[in-house]
Amino acid sequence: MARADDDMEESFALKKSVPPSSVLPFVGVACLGALLFGYHLGVVNASLEYIAAELGFPFSLVLQGWVVSSTLAGAAVGSFTGGALADKLGCRRGLQMNALPLFFGTLLSGTSNGVESMVVGRVLAGVGIGISSSVVPLYISEISPKEIRGALGSANQVSINVGILLAIIAGLPLADNPAWWRTMFYLATIPAVLLFVGMVYSPESPRWLYKQGKTAEGEAAERQLWGRLKLEESFIATKATNSSVEEDATWRDLFGKRYRKVVGVGASLFLLQQFSGINAVVYYSTQVFQSADISSGVAASALVAAANVIGAVVASYLMDKQGRKKLLMTSFSGMGASMLVLSLCLSWHALEAFSGILSVLGTITYVVAFSLGAGPVPALLLAEIFASRIRPKAIALSLGVHWVCNFLIGLVFLSVVQYVGVSTVYLGFAAVSAAAVFYVANNVVETKGCSLEEIERELSSAV
Repeated sequence: MARADDDMEESFALKKSVPPSSVLPFVGVACLGALLFGYHLGVVNASLEYIAAELGFPFSLVLQGWVVSSTLAGAAVGSFTGGALADKLGCRRGLQMNALPLFFGTLLSGTSNGVESMVVGRVLAGVGIGISSSVVPLYISEISPKEIRGALGSANQVSINVGILLAIIAGLPLADNPAWWRTMFYLATIPAVLLFVGMVYSPESPRWLYKQGKTAEGEAAERQLWGRLKLEESFIATKATNSSVEEDATWRDLFGKRYRKVVGVGASLFLLQQFSGINAVVYYSTQVFQSADISSGVAASALVAAANVIGAVVASYLMDKQGRKKLLMTSFSGMGASMLVLSLCLSWHALEAFSGILSVLGTITYVVAFSLGAGPVPALLLAEIFASRIRPKAIALSLGVHWVCNFLIGLVFLSVVQYVGVSTVYLGFAAVSAAAVFYVANNVVETKGCSLEEIERELSSAV
């Protein structure tokens, strides 16, 4: 690592600034986008059968799959849109504009009277969560000091998990009130409004402002974020001014010799994350628990979601202590072992008497393992490993892989389970998790405590 860069960064470090609590309100506002990300992923977990019954397709697994996966199709589009918004308008205005599809898509879903309007509403909301998935971690990484960037970056995943938990809890009244699913959608309009209003009072990333040549606005953003005037030798201003000399990368540049390895790492982490099975658990855990004779599948799913939140909070504490790479390897190892246990308990007759409790415990262990690394680390790494020249586009491409894989799993999971059985599918997830451990060991470098520029140089030489 170049010591000169590190010394410059030290001049901009926490020891010469006010406590990091000054940054927390703005991180919290941005995380409303992540909260809605999780809520819209989880809202159909408990409500899908009630939506299907009221809208007239209770026996069509294909249409039920479209209700789940239409949001993911919209999110794939939104993830690319988010990169363009961050490039041209900055993260702050991008998140403010993002509140609009999150609000109107949710409203359309709640008022739908047929599968067509439900799918359109879900696609529109999906565009919103796709934008959130790319812009929220980017914004947090660029306003966070390096000493706590891991912890603050983990707030993105914590918020996603809280959103999933809230969606499942919101589904508890469904047993007594089948029409409650409409209220579940209406509730999601509240964070969308708060996101829009909150971003009015939030600062733009100083890095983006200096890169645009807006020095006065950059200084004002620094004061709002860190409570002090710009230092005489501002690391961010210096690096952003230097980077502005070089033109922003094109989409073709991402696949050129200079960047293709680091971009490949970002995309591969999300491919492995998705095909290790997490969203199959998020979308369909209620149905899986019911098939294992758990009397209250919704309550069991709520327990799983709560474990996910707890694990993400623990990960935020460990992120800047243990490091990203170690958490990733530990996480994928635990996920693989848990999926193997789930596969065995659902297929071995000798374990049939214990399949219910083993299903719940195995699923809880799986999501805790996921939330410790495979959940929060990839999004955090995307904002860390890419140079500013390619960062928005590279994040958009990596998250595009995430949402395409997510879409495919949401669309075909029930059909594949019906054809080969859930135990076989879970065995496949275990194999992917094992492969992920080896990939991370050989391709990902540690990034804790490093500046964004140092990380990009080391990863480019290592992968």
